[in-house]
Amino acid sequence: MVKYAADDAKMSSLVLMFGGTFDPIHHGHLRSALELTQVLPVKKVHLVPCQRPAHKDQPKATAEQRLAMLRLAIADESLLFADDCELRRAGPSWSVDTLINLRKDYGNQQPLAMVLGWDAFIGLPNWSRNERLLELVHLIVLERPGQMYQATDEVLQLLEKHKLTADETLATHPAGRIFRLSLPSTFEISATHIRKLLANNLSARYLLPDTVLNFINKQGLYR
Repeated sequence: MVKYAADDAKMSSLVLMFGGTFDPIHHGHLRSALELTQVLPVKKVHLVPCQRPAHKDQPKATAEQRLAMLRLAIADESLLFADDCELRRAGPSWSVDTLINLRKDYGNQQPLAMVLGWDAFIGLPNWSRNERLLELVHLIVLERPGQMYQATDEVLQLLEKHKLTADETLATHPAGRIFRLSLPSTFEISATHIRKLLANNLSARYLLPDTVLNFINKQGLYR
């Protein structure tokens, strides 16, 4: 596996997009985002709550509530940024539209990458305008034990064609590479499980930040 050191002065800094429903944001999301800044030369992580997920049930909390929880969760992390761009767009949230906007904002030479899990990656052929993704950004595919579902031949061929080689870094090119990465910490935490706990008046403490849990309790969310 390709190795990175966040203090390598020769590397250009990466800008990452980490999207999700964040309903609610929890320590699984947050630890992954933080560790990305520790193992890669990252200058900013855009955490992007989606407005209307195209392939999932609609969020239980409102867009405003999910954004407020995200901002509470990352208040002390300077490299993590709560990006409300998808919440300001009407209609379903398509990642490619967000990536087009990020590319416009940062220019053609800035190395950009989108972070996604293996389960999302193997569904890439079904994404809207999927052929444009690698024209716009790199893909960082997070691997978690127990979640390595079988990929189709189409996905495996895409991975083989675009995989990051040993003599490259994600900063070598602005876009176009796929990097499979296992982060040091893995948490089996899901927002679905948290919502079920709260719906049954059970404690969700230690699964998400106390500031977020206090907000949920004050708002009466997920009950």
